Amino acid sequence: MNVLIVEDEQLAVERLERLIKDYDPSINVLYTVDTVKEAAAFMLSHQDRLDLVFLDIQLADGKSFEIFGKINYSKPVIFTTAYDEYALKAFKLNSIDYLLKPIKYEELDAALNKYKELANTADSKLTIDNDLLKSILLKGQKSYKQRFVVKFGSRIQFKRSNEVAYFYAEDKICYLMSASTAKRYVIDHTLEELDDQLLDPARFFRINRQYIICIDSIKEVKASDNRLEVLLAVPCEDRLIVSRGRTSDFKNWLNN
Repeated sequence: MNVLIVEDEQLAVERLERLIKDYDPSINVLYTVDTVKEAAAFMLSHQDRLDLVFLDIQLADGKSFEIFGKINYSKPVIFTTAYDEYALKAFKLNSIDYLLKPIKYEELDAALNKYKELANTADSKLTIDNDLLKSILLKGQKSYKQRFVVKFGSRIQFKRSNEVAYFYAEDKICYLMSASTAKRYVIDHTLEELDDQLLDPARFFRINRQYIICIDSIKEVKASDNRLEVLLAVPCEDRLIVSRGRTSDFKNWLNN
């Protein structure tokens, strides 16, 4: 069996590869990619060789559903996702299965056994209803998080979303940076959870793997070494460079 892993978090890739090999060492992971663009190109050019795709929802340059708007692909898909139950109907109707992160071996085992059963039927092709997937996800995202519980020393406080300058991840810890105090606070969320489910996309944008910024905190955007650099009103220790794969979406976000 030849599989493709579409995932933009390296630790998640390594974990999934390990679990797949634990299930069946003969399974061949042909390739791993982390963008919509790369995934669409690989799935189109290797469709004859691919048996199964493990597909994360949020990729480095957008939602993986965009792939099915670019190419015709009818082979089985297993979604890997951090989304809550509101989206599971979409995954159930449009894929072999879905795996909630962090992926557990028992769930992968069940999903691959389900794939094998399908592969033994006369017709193992699958039609992806891209519009249905999008509509269910968007419906589930209409309500955005208004405040965050934060840790500051031994104290627990809360910060409203309109107080946030940006979020960033460092050493597996996620921080909220206050726009008013320029202080950082630990929060119990990942950037993936924030970007996928909790933040209003009209106000927040993930410019790269480490940072999500608020539109209200942007002071200036400038070209730097053929990349876009964001300068914020709140101090930041790092240079905030927009990932190449997100540049176009970032410009569109600024224009909304």
